[in-house]
Amino acid sequence: MSTSVLFDAPGPRARRRHALLALLGLVIAVGVLFLVLRKMSAAGQLQKDLWTPFFTAEAWTQYLLPGIWGTFKAALISMVLAGIFGIVFGMGRLSHVTAVRWVSGVVVEFFRAVPVLIMMIFFFGVYAQNNVFNSELNPLAAVVTGLTLYNGSVVAELVRSGVYSLPRGQSEAGVSIGLTPSQVLRSIELPQALTAMLPALIGQMVVVLKDSALGYAITYLELLTWSKTLGSAYANTVPAYIVAAVLFITMNYLMTVLARQAEQRLSRRGRTTLPGVATAPTGGDVEPVPTGGIGGWSG
Repeated sequence: MSTSVLFDAPGPRARRRHALLALLGLVIAVGVLFLVLRKMSAAGQLQKDLWTPFFTAEAWTQYLLPGIWGTFKAALISMVLAGIFGIVFGMGRLSHVTAVRWVSGVVVEFFRAVPVLIMMIFFFGVYAQNNVFNSELNPLAAVVTGLTLYNGSVVAELVRSGVYSLPRGQSEAGVSIGLTPSQVLRSIELPQALTAMLPALIGQMVVVLKDSALGYAITYLELLTWSKTLGSAYANTVPAYIVAAVLFITMNYLMTVLARQAEQRLSRRGRTTLPGVATAPTGGDVEPVPTGGIGGWSG
């Protein structure tokens, strides 16, 4: 019988038990859905006229599509900047210069600890009071700043844990041919770590896309904000939020599929994801477990 790292593969009885539990879970989910629909029907939220606007061009061109674009715009900018931030500070945490390693560690640990919404609100106030951007760009800039700092810190930890997961022979071989530790990190270790961590990095982008909805609190015009506006315009707030939720789920699912395809493509090339570096699921934030303290070394 094949075994995994943590436990044995399930036998016939265990598989039957798992199938029974899965069936029970499905029945419970269907029951909950039935109760929800029944409550919505009793509240008049399933009336045809409340859902008709979603089948018109105006609802999509004036509300939903601008909201989707606002969400993607903030997410794409944040993804690029978070990637740059993560690589710079991830390499900083791997530096052999103690001062650089500790400063990078403090920056990463600080921004990982601060909630994204608090950073968005803080920078929105800073940008508005100091006229850093015009009033139209302030919300976008604050959303991008918050997402970049938090997710960039997570990417930095992915980079650090990815390099640590490489065989030590990689760095020893580089040093043996005359490369300095910094050259080994840039030329040998970092490219391999980034390639192997690609599915995890793409999975983290799901978090960026999902957290862009927090811009609602600072009046950024993303999908959630436009859905609220649509609900006010057509007096169908609950259906509007339900449609927004479906759109968010669809976008996150597509990102998850992209991560899975990237992982499969790397596997076909004979490369696998690094131990301890897992792709982030759609439902929440998953970060690598640090192997050391702020300085990045475990001793």
